[in-house]
Amino acid sequence: MVTNMVQTSQVSIPRAEYPRPDWQRADWMNLNGTWSFSFDHGNLGNAEGWHQVKGKSFASEIIVPFSWASPLSGIGSNEKGIAWYSKEVQWAPAASESRLFLRFGAVDYKSDVWVNGIAVGSHSGGYGTFEFDVTDAWALEGSNQIIVRAEDYDHDYQARGKQGYGEIRGIWQPVWLEARPQNYVRDSKFNTSIDGTIEIVTTVIANKSGSAELAFAFAEGAVTHLVEAELSEGTNVIEAVIKVEAPKLWSPESPYLYEGQIVLSSNGQADTVSTYFGIREISTALVGDRSYRWITLNGKPVYLNGTLDQSFHPTGFFTYPSDEEMKNEIHLMKRLGLNFVRIHIKPEEPRKLYWADKLGILVMEDMPCFWGDPDDQAKQSYESEAREIIDRDYNHPSIFSWVMFNETWGLKTNSESTSLTTDVTHPNNFLPQTQEWVRSMYQFAKQVDPTRIIEDNSPCNYDHVESDINTWHFYINGYNELRAHVSEVVEKTYRGSTFNYIGGNTQSDAPLMNSECGNVWGIDGGAGESDLAWHYRYMMNEFRRHDKMCGFVFTEFRDVVNEYNGYYRLDGSDKLFGYEWYVPGMTVADLHTPDFVVIDAPPCQTLQAGAHLAIELLGSSFSDRYHGQELQLSWELWHDNLGTRIVQASGNEAVNWTGYGVERLSALSLIMPDQDAVSVLAVRLLTADGIVITRNFVTFDVRSQASRGKYAAEGRIISLPAAGYSESTFPISWNALQDNKANGGGAGRFTYQVELPSVSEQAAIYDIELAFEASSKRLLKRNVEGSIEKQHDISYMHGALDEPEFNPNTYYMTDSERHESKLSILIDDELVETFILRDNPADSRGALSWHYQTVSNKLEEAGSYGYLCKVSLPSAVTAKLNASRSFKLELAADEGGLALYGRNAGRYPIDILVQSKGSF
Repeated sequence: MVTNMVQTSQVSIPRAEYPRPDWQRADWMNLNGTWSFSFDHGNLGNAEGWHQVKGKSFASEIIVPFSWASPLSGIGSNEKGIAWYSKEVQWAPAASESRLFLRFGAVDYKSDVWVNGIAVGSHSGGYGTFEFDVTDAWALEGSNQIIVRAEDYDHDYQARGKQGYGEIRGIWQPVWLEARPQNYVRDSKFNTSIDGTIEIVTTVIANKSGSAELAFAFAEGAVTHLVEAELSEGTNVIEAVIKVEAPKLWSPESPYLYEGQIVLSSNGQADTVSTYFGIREISTALVGDRSYRWITLNGKPVYLNGTLDQSFHPTGFFTYPSDEEMKNEIHLMKRLGLNFVRIHIKPEEPRKLYWADKLGILVMEDMPCFWGDPDDQAKQSYESEAREIIDRDYNHPSIFSWVMFNETWGLKTNSESTSLTTDVTHPNNFLPQTQEWVRSMYQFAKQVDPTRIIEDNSPCNYDHVESDINTWHFYINGYNELRAHVSEVVEKTYRGSTFNYIGGNTQSDAPLMNSECGNVWGIDGGAGESDLAWHYRYMMNEFRRHDKMCGFVFTEFRDVVNEYNGYYRLDGSDKLFGYEWYVPGMTVADLHTPDFVVIDAPPCQTLQAGAHLAIELLGSSFSDRYHGQELQLSWELWHDNLGTRIVQASGNEAVNWTGYGVERLSALSLIMPDQDAVSVLAVRLLTADGIVITRNFVTFDVRSQASRGKYAAEGRIISLPAAGYSESTFPISWNALQDNKANGGGAGRFTYQVELPSVSEQAAIYDIELAFEASSKRLLKRNVEGSIEKQHDISYMHGALDEPEFNPNTYYMTDSERHESKLSILIDDELVETFILRDNPADSRGALSWHYQTVSNKLEEAGSYGYLCKVSLPSAVTAKLNASRSFKLELAADEGGLALYGRNAGRYPIDILVQSKGSF
């Protein structure tokens, strides 16, 4: 099967690959590239006959298939209204007597099309694919003119989805010509069973009646079937059943596709379509003696680690610039250990769905919503597009669920007077008759596609009506708050419960799954651009505590224009989570393993030095890979002592990994170190031969009673608070984290007056060492001009722009971009050491900056931390200080600035330490 067919003459045009690798013919012409273009602000084109003028060329040029609002189109104007396209084309099919079809991936919203002045068809709807038979209008010799009039006024009844990040106006998916015989296969729908039974329903359009053969050949001829049929003019439906011996099942771990061809032979002509199917079954099931269902894939429970994907790019908006980028999207998801993606409020481009099929990731695909009231016109428009979407994407094995609505958007009467997200004050705007329409849409989807999980509404208002899956949304920050919320939802989920349902409807035993979560909207004014690693780890840990939960959808895959809570930046660059600091080799993927060890404890606890503690562990299994095996639980309790890694205790315990679900493991008895430390419990689950299955950790802020702190260090220690400077010369300086952190922006210095032990306390001082935690300081606009708190209302769902540097919660998460500073250490004006502070980072390594946040829904430089800086003073300087017993310490930074972290900030539990060694 040729799935990346590109004609040699077309390699220079954008998106040159065949647009539908799931349904592909060989004789075609790509029409992407340059078209002439013009806005029609006065709606004059029809009256002036623009479609009838031979050789009509408009004043501007546009690059198809990109929305006229996007930069890649060459227009880059977000004007709504009417626009005209024109293209001169010369092309003839390879076979005589072929029928010629003009195909559009998608046009938003209403389109009228002419070929050589002849009207060939119209279409309404922004997301569905459509085609017109242009055989009778097409000149096989000479040039042909294609004219498209596109109209997009953002009417309330239009299914628009979440276009606000970038509007999809006009043609926004590929356009191509395609040749077919007089009799051709319109579509085939494959329903697969894991026993190898493949039921195929094929629709054939016949322009000439007569006998025909319909041949199926897949897996390089290993799977074949032949059907003889008698065709009548018009539409013919042919049903067939194929039995595949020893079927290879499709899954994210093994995404095997049966690639091949369907060939219709009739009247001396053959219509050959390259296509594929994957053998898999999606369902829900009661497992063991449970009263609640889990989602199953191929008859086995599957834990769904998923992310919300807006599928937005800054240049092409919702049209991917290249096929390679679509492929890379799936790769970037899988490297995180994710096994599914929710495509948000729209269907995905067919080629990206192909890569989901080919590389292996499950897809939850949403229907696009409208934003007005659910009147008759809106309902009719929605229903039409829903049919087109399900019909187009029916055969993708990656798609396991259709989501009919999201957060009751478009379902509220008098919607302008209500919030379109959380709607506590207007609960009755989701009217009973609209609820019944939602039920009918659920039942419609079940009827046309009984093979998939159907969700009526993915809710943030606890307003399901009827659904195969019981999901809910939440955006809550703070460990205690999140734990309580998730526990409450789990406790209220059972057959017959009215929780999470509306209108007197009650829960079935449908699987419980989260379908949106994160902390971006759980922060007052939004999280801005801040670390998500700390919150993410404990949220994953909390989810896996509950046997009843079978998955989640994290918001979101990439940052977008006003939400910065992605695993990746918008350009695909990495964010650094910092988990490897706690457990060597740990990445985000460790939080997504089917077999997982839950540490049933807060992310950080404050404990006294030497404290005894029992930590509960749970095993969570959604894979039978290790069932019946004896695994090894390896753990260690370690801490960093001024740059030296100290293992306080460790152990290995045998674990019988018995079956699906959550089971309690043996608790660990721990003794905290006898000093100030951020102590880390790191656990690993390993196979018998030492292969790591998963990793996890929690932390403890261990505190001594010593006023200056207690550390495993020689000599006497003097502790200087980071904010205890006597002078600051930075242009901008301030203290943060309850005065446990000192910030200096721009070039400047902090000065401290240090008093060493007196002669009576320490007779002689032979060595002096300094130790402190420091980073550069990246000044944000709010640091210079002050914070601006914006109301985060529904305009953000429509793409309202944000200025994150004015957001009071912003503190950039560590990523590949660095902010460097040069730090000089001076003793009594003498330079003794220089450091390069590589960055101003914030991620899970800033445990103390997270642990000592004062409120859960506001962030103050959360997760920020620095680098351990240690200085041994030169002997000549030490000799002077042995006599003077005091000195001036200056920490001077260049324009990169300086941040100093005290005892309750950063990742090291230290202030500025001065360690003097000598005789007493």
